[in-house]
Amino acid sequence: MLLVIVAALAIPLQPASALGSGNGVGGGDTAVHPVSGRRIAEVMSHSAADWLDRPERVHEEQPERALGVIGIRPGQVVADVGAGSGYYTVRLARRVAPGGIVYATDIQPEMLALLGKRLAREKVSGVVPVLATPADPKLPDGALDLILMVDVYHELAHPQETLRQLKRTLKPAGRLVLIEFRKEDASVPIRIDHKMSVAEAKLELEAEGFHLAKVSDVLPWQHILIFDLASTLAAAR
Repeated sequence: MLLVIVAALAIPLQPASALGSGNGVGGGDTAVHPVSGRRIAEVMSHSAADWLDRPERVHEEQPERALGVIGIRPGQVVADVGAGSGYYTVRLARRVAPGGIVYATDIQPEMLALLGKRLAREKVSGVVPVLATPADPKLPDGALDLILMVDVYHELAHPQETLRQLKRTLKPAGRLVLIEFRKEDASVPIRIDHKMSVAEAKLELEAEGFHLAKVSDVLPWQHILIFDLASTLAAAR
């Protein structure tokens, strides 16, 4: 299987993060998250972008099923953070149409160029490409109903700062959704630093003002982790 071969060769496996540089907190292979102690993974170069569009991904990750669980509606404003070549972006754009907007961010201009070609090829509209920086998503304040990061969060070079920046872009009832390979499951054929456990995600995100509202494990290899804003939850009580 291609995925197992890639993992065995120790090639970085995930889409290039919209906000990660690969240096991490403390730099290089020794980078760890200051709250959880999780090792921060290296990001994948645009030169390996073909892996993002491998045919097997439909069966391995079931993107349409994932988006169905998340629940995305026409007219919503969403962000695909770490969009890469746009594998999820086009699916999001179809679900928020008519009237919705998808902000598709990446720190690599080459990835955004691939995204642009995909949008033209598939005749998809309603997408705003955004060149982000390692610490700033470059997204509008208070505008987003949903932020989606697919196999991206674990690569963020500055996860705490990134979460603070992302939090300001959400509407009060907005949600942040992570899709991450399950670290709890040793049979998932992904390098350990490219996986996350529910406990790690909960610890790291709740330290920055989010609240873990739902965990779904309907996908073959990945968690769907849905967070809302802790401040909104507190105000509703």
